[in-house]
Amino acid sequence: MNYELFIAKRIIAGKKYKSSISSPIIKIAITAIALGIIIMLIAVATGAGLQYKIRDKMTGFKGHIQILNYDNNNSDVSTIPIKKEQEFYPKFTTIEGVRNVQVYASKGGILRTDTDFEGIIFKGVSSDYDWTFFEEYLIEGRLPDFNQPRTRDVLLSKTLTDRLRLKLNDTILTTFIKTENSTLPSNKKYIIRGIYNTGFLQFDKAMMIGDIREVQKLNKWSENEVGGFEILIDDFDEINQKGVEIYNAIPSTLNSKTILELYPNIFEWIQLFDNNVWFIIAIMIVIAGINMITALLVLILERVQMIGILKVLGSYNTSIRKVFLYNASYLILKGLFWGNLIGLSIIGIQHYFKIITLDPETYYVSTMPVYISFTNIILLNLGTLILCFLMLIIPSYIITKINPAKSIKFA
Repeated sequence: MNYELFIAKRIIAGKKYKSSISSPIIKIAITAIALGIIIMLIAVATGAGLQYKIRDKMTGFKGHIQILNYDNNNSDVSTIPIKKEQEFYPKFTTIEGVRNVQVYASKGGILRTDTDFEGIIFKGVSSDYDWTFFEEYLIEGRLPDFNQPRTRDVLLSKTLTDRLRLKLNDTILTTFIKTENSTLPSNKKYIIRGIYNTGFLQFDKAMMIGDIREVQKLNKWSENEVGGFEILIDDFDEINQKGVEIYNAIPSTLNSKTILELYPNIFEWIQLFDNNVWFIIAIMIVIAGINMITALLVLILERVQMIGILKVLGSYNTSIRKVFLYNASYLILKGLFWGNLIGLSIIGIQHYFKIITLDPETYYVSTMPVYISFTNIILLNLGTLILCFLMLIIPSYIITKINPAKSIKFA
């Protein structure tokens, strides 16, 4: 009979070798594994969620890549126009992975009421604009309709409407700064047709979206002149590569910048999340491994007599070590099961019910976003299982030091 297999099954079943000493230690080890995978899952989900949500909001406002005039140093306010007629517009046929090319022009101004005022950037867009982003965050009203000769409809953020005590369909007076072609400020009235709320205060508190023809008129530009082009790509991970390809494809009088280059501080900040996540994962695996080592040593010490008997019956040290390592692996898997169940449940609750909130002035989001892929789940579980198992190999070496004669002597 295969005694090693028989003993292993009895240990795993916990029917014959259960004791009052090892039982709580084993439970603590399983709990440590479960807590470790819970914390790792939450760390990965929140870290990735913040990264994806912040970058999606930034690209929603600014696009993935902007094409500007070389002399236009400020991408927020269009000062030097570009001819709309370009080889890459309306389609970038020479580069794959480009989802949309859209024109824009922007101008600085001041929103005024009888009691308050706020500085804004009036971003004018055209009928080629991708409204997917604002459709997601539109909380009142509708999107502007550009299929008419002229529209005074604008989108304004909830942040600005609350500060100025405005509501949907109100008319707002806007004063625009003078340009080289105009010596006096321009006063215009616009109608608030839609209110959005992205939670990204850096843009919410300063961005008004409207018709590009209004900006062209304010700047004394022709219909063929725009402030720049926004490029939307299919895969954000290819943004650097596409940025280089686009830069090489456009005329030498134009310049292109990725959103990473336009806002390096924000993207450097969110990349720090990866370092924090790796640090948390390393700490959790070490803690879980130490608890499993403790549990394994207790199991071995409690079964010294059994080990001695197996050695007398002719079992090799390697075979006996496998018995305990199999048992330890079972305990790790049990901890992983409960950890995944609880961790994924917490992530799901946060995703659907938005229980945890954040300060948007600090984190650019109002609720904690979570995102985790099936690949990340598999890698976390396999990594934890393999690393904890490897950490148990050296402690299991103590079995080879057990003398059969001495261990059976007091049986």
